[in-house]
Amino acid sequence: MSDNGQTPVLRINNIEAIYDHVILVLKGVSLEVPEKGIVAILGANGAGKTTTLKAISNLLHAERGEVTKGSIEFKGERIEKLNPNELVRRGCIQVMEGRHCIEHLTVEENLLTGAFTRKDGRGAISADIELVYTYFPRLKERRTSLAGYISGGEQQMCAIGRALMSRPDMILLDEPSMGLAPQLVEEIFEIVKRLNEQEEVSFLLAEQNTNVALKYAKYGYILENGRVVMDGDAAALRENEDVKEFYLGIAGDNRKSFKEVKHYKRRKRWLA
Repeated sequence: MSDNGQTPVLRINNIEAIYDHVILVLKGVSLEVPEKGIVAILGANGAGKTTTLKAISNLLHAERGEVTKGSIEFKGERIEKLNPNELVRRGCIQVMEGRHCIEHLTVEENLLTGAFTRKDGRGAISADIELVYTYFPRLKERRTSLAGYISGGEQQMCAIGRALMSRPDMILLDEPSMGLAPQLVEEIFEIVKRLNEQEEVSFLLAEQNTNVALKYAKYGYILENGRVVMDGDAAALRENEDVKEFYLGIAGDNRKSFKEVKHYKRRKRWLA
């Protein structure tokens, strides 16, 4: 667990999650996100990253899933029984994998939908639209374009910008690099870093691109088959030999054959 002296804005303790009342997907997952922190959940496709985010945002119910054990606290309060709208009002919002812009609305109309829980008036919302445009100047150029006709990178920017319009304390960001060119991935993560530093938004991001995630996150958790198999400071994870070999694609002089690697992964030496 994270141990940097900061108060956790999010604390997950030993949760289990199931789909359709029988399929166990998360198996005793625990993690923390400190205030103003960036934490990454890493792992291959199917490891449980997205399910973890949906367990927090309470979107699991829409997919016949539920948290059956453990606890989830946001800003010190249990949130398992809140609906997603209530959680957004408290300051936690999820940006879904695949961007999910409303294609028939313009970019600016998409951004405005992110403010639907707010009650602080048109002036404050207009000011925040301009704030979003300072972080995403490309969106300002495309503000009148239909979201379905902008690029994948612009759609990802739009999805994050829409989340910002809810005035969040924390954003759950699911696979932000998916389908994007490396240069765009770096651009998105640089903006995430600026939002974290300048707007003090905490981020919990689920990401298959371990290399870029560990470059920008301060702490990371690696999931396999619904369990946390390793966690630590991002710098330490980057230097860990197992992480290098299986997630960063780097091996030392004793590179294993694919068959040996598969056997090695099944044994999960780091759990021994």
